[in-house]
Amino acid sequence: MNSVSLSGSLRENVGKKDAKALRAKGLVPCVIYGNNIEQVKFATDARSFKKILFTPETLIIDFEIEGKVYHTILQDIQYHPITDEVLHADFLDVNEDNPITVMLPIRTQGTCPGVMRGGRMNMNLKKLKVRGYVNDLPDNIVVDVTSLQMNQSIKVKDLNLEKMTVLVAENTIVVDVKAPRNAAAEEESTEEAAAPAAEGAAAPAAEAK
Repeated sequence: MNSVSLSGSLRENVGKKDAKALRAKGLVPCVIYGNNIEQVKFATDARSFKKILFTPETLIIDFEIEGKVYHTILQDIQYHPITDEVLHADFLDVNEDNPITVMLPIRTQGTCPGVMRGGRMNMNLKKLKVRGYVNDLPDNIVVDVTSLQMNQSIKVKDLNLEKMTVLVAENTIVVDVKAPRNAAAEEESTEEAAAPAAEGAAAPAAEAK
């Protein structure tokens, strides 16, 4: 997994009043927890979140705080309901000895024959929840669509995933290709038109008896 390095400073005080004062200075109150470490309450520059949020990747975030480096992943984030300003963020401390649960982004690879025939490809899952050791987890999950035909799908169970446990039902559809609506409507219309003709063809046989 890719990583990004950020810095922070320990919070001298905690509470709503202190948090409000930090935000007024362009800082975001944060906390690091997990792996039996004592919670680290700190603040970081609000602008730092651009490196974390505006990317499709799940990143390892290395925080340098008071001379110590913490390897973390973003666990939870709170936004202002109107301005979307980041109000608070929780980070989970990670190390190579303990497995972690993350959402890995999914991307497709290759030319899809179903799309070439006029179908529409739908990404039903953009991220996949998995559990594994940080050194074994990829930056993203690649789905090969070169064999995906019209009205076919690729499910979680079809993915070739190693050294991780998938925390999603195996029959969950990751990506599929649907025929255009007009093509589907024409097919239904053709089937309906063929049905009476078949019934009419059977009638003379019955009279012959």
